[in-house]
Amino acid sequence: MFKALVIDNDEQGYRTTLKTLDDAQLPEQDVTLNVRYSTLNYKDALAILNKGPIVRQFPLVPGIDFVGDVLASDHPQWEKNTSAILTGWGVGEKHWGGLAQKARVSGDWLVPLPAGLSAQHAMAIGTAGFTAMLCVMALERQGITPERGPVLVTGASGGVGSFSVSLLARLGFEVIAASGRASDEQYLIETLGAAQVLDRSELSQPGKPLAKERWAAAIDSVGSHTLSNVLAGIQRDGVVAACGMAQGLDLPTSVAPFILRGVTLAGVDSVMCPLARREQAWQRLAELTDGALLDKMTQVIPLSEAVKGAEDLLAGKVRGRLIVDCQR
Repeated sequence: MFKALVIDNDEQGYRTTLKTLDDAQLPEQDVTLNVRYSTLNYKDALAILNKGPIVRQFPLVPGIDFVGDVLASDHPQWEKNTSAILTGWGVGEKHWGGLAQKARVSGDWLVPLPAGLSAQHAMAIGTAGFTAMLCVMALERQGITPERGPVLVTGASGGVGSFSVSLLARLGFEVIAASGRASDEQYLIETLGAAQVLDRSELSQPGKPLAKERWAAAIDSVGSHTLSNVLAGIQRDGVVAACGMAQGLDLPTSVAPFILRGVTLAGVDSVMCPLARREQAWQRLAELTDGALLDKMTQVIPLSEAVKGAEDLLAGKVRGRLIVDCQR
């Protein structure tokens, strides 16, 4: 028996409740894990509170990432008692996810917990930090170095944004953090390493196809008009890594930044990312992230408070990351 957060949608309506389940109710996959920590991401909050078409089948355990220890395995690469991380692959959307004390998943979806990285810190990083690292790697593949100039990060107070600011700063970049929370300016500069904080209102309204060249590159988790204005302000041969849609799915722009300044728009998908790139990203995260800083960027809550955490997340009351201790 184990506890799990379960989303149902039937004649009684859409609801999310903490239930006690039997092991026989776990999905048919080849690796069973004892889940130590999961997190609450924006997508998780939408699913838990029925604020978006996230869940593809019911009943479903939400949670798009987790870290745990293998209890049983029929997969050739995974042995009992080894520790593994899972992010993406539709877990928490169409496959049962990590907001539970146990999970059963495909061994092909797992990556090893890197040496020197604790389970709690792995989920302090979670999908948000993993996505941020993929964005940084996308900029690097296009030749962006600190010498090229400042890098803009939108949504800088959120999970992906916070990690993007921190990772870029540790790599020596001058980081401009765009945020809608004036109260976070000190945190973004003194804790995460941003050089400057920009009010998001400067980017969130309709703008021109081309604007003054301000940034060598950018990481954007907002989309819509914000991404359009970011593209318009990128320097010649600059790069934007796009990974989110907090403002919207639309992109009201033109081809001008691409054909007149040679700007590259690099899409970043953390869900179906290939295994080799996943392992590379997690290894670099283990090397670059500071445990003390991770602790400052996160809050730990028990599984029983996950629904309340989702409400706070969508209400904009959460700074950084919410870790869920699934054994509490």
